Amino acid sequence: MTHKRRFYRSFMARPGLVSFHVMHKETDLHIQALRDLSSSASRWVIEARVAIESYAASHPGFLESLIPLSSDPLAPPIVTCMLQASDVAGVGPMAAVAGAIAEYVGMKILDELPGEVVVENGGDIFLKTKGPVTTAIYAGASPLSNRVGIRISPGSDSMGVCTSSGTIGHSRSFGTADAVTVIARSAPLADAAATAAANLVKGKNDINIALEWLRGIKGISGAVAIKQDRLGAFGDVELVPIQVNRNRRTP
Repeated sequence: MTHKRRFYRSFMARPGLVSFHVMHKETDLHIQALRDLSSSASRWVIEARVAIESYAASHPGFLESLIPLSSDPLAPPIVTCMLQASDVAGVGPMAAVAGAIAEYVGMKILDELPGEVVVENGGDIFLKTKGPVTTAIYAGASPLSNRVGIRISPGSDSMGVCTSSGTIGHSRSFGTADAVTVIARSAPLADAAATAAANLVKGKNDINIALEWLRGIKGISGAVAIKQDRLGAFGDVELVPIQVNRNRRTP
């Protein structure tokens, strides 16, 4: 597990919730819920991945496409969410996969245990909490990395908070943003939109271009974009300074 994830996962700890991990193939979830549902969550992760992998096996090009694909009334629900999000954002459906899996598992947990839940999948988050949550933004080599956070007040609704980068991670990006974080009513939408917006950032002057593009998408409530030492934000976003304890032990 990378330092980025160790820092994030300890920082996001919610009082009163039990933390546990679920891993299957490339999927690595950190989950907080009212009790440990590791066994059930593992099953739900496998369900989600099997649905996506089976659909991809029968639809050549699904995994590789960098543009939206046609809607499919016969697609599994999780694939439908990915197709819809990618269509709105103008990217391939796999740009929404991490957010889609986080949301799938999170909704299953809420069906089992109504209340609070936080599901993080490689920095892409599905959450429903009764109180505010603060998450740090990891932005690679930017001097703002892990120094700026977003304070989120979900209220009664669940939401997605997803981050994409052109300078860190293994996901394909056509831009060089250090981080674009999107808050949306769904995690697949936040994931796909963050990818698309990060593609637009080639330099510091492109931050406003990316944010203006995000403003036009229904369902997005706010966003933050970081490139080197410059930051831009819009919408329902409360920026907060993050104090990093260098001696802090992380799990």
